[in-house]
Amino acid sequence: MSQALRRGGGGRLARRIDGDVAGLLALLAVVVALFGVAAPGFLSLGVFTSVAFQLPELGLLSLAMLMPIISGGFNLAITFTANLSGLAMAYVLQSHGGADAGLGAFVAGVLAALGTGAFVGWLMGAVIAYTGAHPILVSLSAMIFVRGLGEFLTRGGDISGVPGTVQAIGQGTVGGVPAPLLVLAAAVLLWSVILSRSRLGFATRMIGSNIEATRFSGVPTRRSLTLIYTLSGLMCGVAGIVMLARFNSVRVGHGESYLLITVLACFLGRVDPFGGFGRVLPVAIALVILQVIASGLNQLGANQHLSTALWGGFLLLIMVVRSVWAGGFVQVMFGRR
Repeated sequence: MSQALRRGGGGRLARRIDGDVAGLLALLAVVVALFGVAAPGFLSLGVFTSVAFQLPELGLLSLAMLMPIISGGFNLAITFTANLSGLAMAYVLQSHGGADAGLGAFVAGVLAALGTGAFVGWLMGAVIAYTGAHPILVSLSAMIFVRGLGEFLTRGGDISGVPGTVQAIGQGTVGGVPAPLLVLAAAVLLWSVILSRSRLGFATRMIGSNIEATRFSGVPTRRSLTLIYTLSGLMCGVAGIVMLARFNSVRVGHGESYLLITVLACFLGRVDPFGGFGRVLPVAIALVILQVIASGLNQLGANQHLSTALWGGFLLLIMVVRSVWAGGFVQVMFGRR
């Protein structure tokens, strides 16, 4: 009996997952068709190549946001952590010749970027886990600290000039496929394995559902929370490397608007805003949808501020639709008898 129930529950979960993916793919097809009609030249190789190069940095930041949200938390410091990681790598490269830096400096710079991101994440996770402070307040404080530190180190300017080996990560191709897209694909695969196949992934969902019950069940919640935010910071470090490589420069304020879009991507990808449920594949598809929308608006010549307003409105719409869907439209409108 219990095995049959488990099989039935697994079947319902599989249908939900398949429904999420199918619905998002259908939405992607509709968005592409609409912009294909409204924006002349949208359905061209140049536009889709641009999407492929722009998507990875946003995708990596969304992955950095994903695990904290599933755990019932938040990481408001992702963009500034990524920029600080890029600054760490740029400083290493500049101290070893800048654009003429060798392979050793490149490796040291990558380690510096990843280490910086992981350290910021670890610091946030440790404070959240061992003090019980709310993740929004902790990450907001970390965001302000990291931003101020970055502006102090750069005096409000930027650092530019990286060797060709670094530029290849953000601007090159491998077999015709943009190199940063391959980095994103590897990150998506890694995050999918962690969330679906590891103890940490199980603990992340349990903590997001009920942290007290998870603690009493024997799961080391403090260690798990610290590791969740450390991995989030590590992914910010990867994003910082890609952004430095793509733009050949880094500054502390780059990509501030990405924060809203990463949250939007997670919620559009059916991640529960209160924690406990979320998958990587629907979020990846949601990212493609949002990037296609951004490129379509750009093709239509939409004002940047109007685009930001549309993102906020889209986020509100998703919250309303999800609330009505979760409660049942008929029950919401007419109530139960």
